[in-house]
Amino acid sequence: MKKNCSSLLFVLFIVFILGVLIAPKLIEYVLKIYYPQPYAEIVEEKSQAFSLDKNLVYAVIHAESKFDHKAESHAGASGLMQLTDETFEWINSKYPSEAELPNVLEPRDNIHAGCALLKLLLDHYGDLDVALSAYNAGMGNVDKWLADERYSSDGKTLHTIPFPETEKYVKKVHKNYEKYNNLYS
Repeated sequence: MKKNCSSLLFVLFIVFILGVLIAPKLIEYVLKIYYPQPYAEIVEEKSQAFSLDKNLVYAVIHAESKFDHKAESHAGASGLMQLTDETFEWINSKYPSEAELPNVLEPRDNIHAGCALLKLLLDHYGDLDVALSAYNAGMGNVDKWLADERYSSDGKTLHTIPFPETEKYVKKVHKNYEKYNNLYS
């Protein structure tokens, strides 16, 4: 009986040690499935071209489309980084892609335009939350919010985001960004 108890304690100890050693790797493996890095070559190239943190680009793509290059929103946005045709054409006029006929559903073209837009917004507003708000709700809305004391006390940052969808979006991108930084930095 004593020998069986000792053997059981030894087995439990081994299982515990293996659990302590394996569990973190297993958790990391599962998280990397949920927070993948597809289109790595394109994201790396375009994030460098626009001086963006690639983990931020992944965080935006994850929030926008969960990496479905054919994704379409109820608002008419398409592709990995969810751009409307109007925004896609506008940003391509400012920052032309290498494609002869850019296509919003083509991953390289979409990531190019999305990164260009994100960089433009970051440079214009100088604040990540404001830039992400503009990416989601448009510059016109954000400019109005910055001019309104109910939403901005300094005209540069937002203390309140009046669109619940945009507020949720900004939080989601931040969460994704944190996960990507923890998993891949």
